[in-house]
Amino acid sequence: MAGTTFCEASELYNILNQYTRLSRLAEFNFLCLIDARAKGQYNASHIITARNAKWDSKGKLIMPVGVEVESMRYIVVYDSSTSSLQGSGEAIECAEALTKSSRYPVQILKGGYQRFSAFYPFFRTQKILYTIKELESLRPYPVELLPGQLYLGNYKQAINPHVLKDLKLSALVNVSEDSCHMFEKGNHTILHINVSDSVEADLYSSFERICVFIGGLGACPAM
Repeated sequence: MAGTTFCEASELYNILNQYTRLSRLAEFNFLCLIDARAKGQYNASHIITARNAKWDSKGKLIMPVGVEVESMRYIVVYDSSTSSLQGSGEAIECAEALTKSSRYPVQILKGGYQRFSAFYPFFRTQKILYTIKELESLRPYPVELLPGQLYLGNYKQAINPHVLKDLKLSALVNVSEDSCHMFEKGNHTILHINVSDSVEADLYSSFERICVFIGGLGACPAM
């Protein structure tokens, strides 16, 4: 048995946003996200791509169709608000059933749906079924380095108004040779670091300037 462990809200956020050329959520053995709450709560709203846990008449967990638990890289289970791995609860019971087949530790979302949706309301949905094409076309958000404070993203994310609004970004550090005017269209503070896209580029000499810029933002999120 692989056992269980906690998954912070920011960790699940970063898992959901992993991608190579396409979103990794389209990979069949990447993430199995299980909502252990009652069906009515699940139908009302749940985290994107989550499946509702189902149990048979004997109280045994019915494995989701098409999910090979033993080969799944990430298995994350959540209920409404679990904050302890001790005792019992919907998420804990579901996770313990999954550990019997899982290769990796089954993660229980700390604070459950309530905490995660409070931090990332844009990941709430009522959609239940996804095609491979829909999963591939999901647009990832920037990686969260410091919860609610600092993100690492690319050019497309930096000019996406939905990303800027959802993450409440007020400042951007543009590290490239291109000081594109697209960044100037919003009400954001911009720091441009002129560095070429090369392994030999000197980024280290700009660290102090970047740190001073970010430190001067106070509690304002930046990317």
